[in-house]
Amino acid sequence: MIPYGRQDIVESDINAVVEVLRSDFLTQGPVVPRFENAVAERVKARHAIAVNSATSALHIACLALGLGKGDLLWTVPNTFVASANCGRHCGADVSFVDIDPDTWNLSIARLREKLELAKKEKRLPKVVVPVHFAGQPTEQGAIWELSQEYGFKVLEDASHSIGASRSGEPVGSCRWSHITVFSFHPVKIITSGEGGMALTNDEELADRMRMLRSHGITRDPAHFRSSDQAARWYYEQQMLGFNYRMTDIHAALGLSQLMRLDTNSERRNALAEQYEVALKGLSLQLPHVRPQNRSAYHLYVIRLDRSTSAASHRQVFNELRRMGIGVNLHYMPVHLQPYYRALGFSPGQFPEAEAHGQSAITLPLHTRLTDVMLDQVTECVHKALRCVA
Repeated sequence: MIPYGRQDIVESDINAVVEVLRSDFLTQGPVVPRFENAVAERVKARHAIAVNSATSALHIACLALGLGKGDLLWTVPNTFVASANCGRHCGADVSFVDIDPDTWNLSIARLREKLELAKKEKRLPKVVVPVHFAGQPTEQGAIWELSQEYGFKVLEDASHSIGASRSGEPVGSCRWSHITVFSFHPVKIITSGEGGMALTNDEELADRMRMLRSHGITRDPAHFRSSDQAARWYYEQQMLGFNYRMTDIHAALGLSQLMRLDTNSERRNALAEQYEVALKGLSLQLPHVRPQNRSAYHLYVIRLDRSTSAASHRQVFNELRRMGIGVNLHYMPVHLQPYYRALGFSPGQFPEAEAHGQSAITLPLHTRLTDVMLDQVTECVHKALRCVA
């Protein structure tokens, strides 16, 4: 089975981890800040806060932005559930904005419409979470302008898009957002085994997130509220936080992998170009990257053109799996998950995201995918469309 995604571990990665295992620190030691500084420098952000997963990063980002009970978070239905769950973990209500039919990211037109209605109803969101689907940057400039007009905070879920850029600006710079989150899960562009990172240019937000990831504790005398600051053992818990810290073991792997971010990104883009040539002319909608953007291509997602294809989504998906192609679905719409249905969401509310979920197929795309393997995948796509038609 050719998997849709997988990690790419080389000898230098192994050596970096072994070096930590032989050092004095295994948990959060000197390698974590080195990894944070390297990522921050890479994406031109002022602050980076490494944590044990992107889900944790989204959670502490929402808390740092002041999201709580009675507040409202908006995101897209076409995402992993963590993009919405982070709001629920803060006690907030969650709603969704439908996606753009071309980019499959948050629709600016739908966002504007929803904001206008929310303003009339006096129920505006406190936080909006645009998601960089498959590695394609979102239209952050337009989202930022709307945030200034309507007063919400912008939290970029860029879990798919480290290494991507928009108009030459690296994703993660936080030029058009308050906080950006990256994921280092094994199937992402680079991995730390498991891990995530929050980026921000706001020092106060950064300080809050650092405390939240470590039980709400600070050891920085500049932040102490007590006058008893002379004792070297002294620390203060100032808020209710979590044990979301990244270990030096994970940071060492992430730092080593970061050195190959450019080559990984180039390979993924080259594979995407090969897919586009090989699949052109079929009854498919292929990924559309806006001319000013460079995608990280975490995923390569195709959609069946249901107006011209005689094959059903399930038939093509099952046939590809039968032929040894480890296709996947990104994503089943979040609002149709049982948990969110119980909160009152139902089919028909976000038609573009639902159409995506009923037609999308994720093909294999990772740096261990060879040209021969890609040819096998595309040949099987051709056959699947023919044999189930």
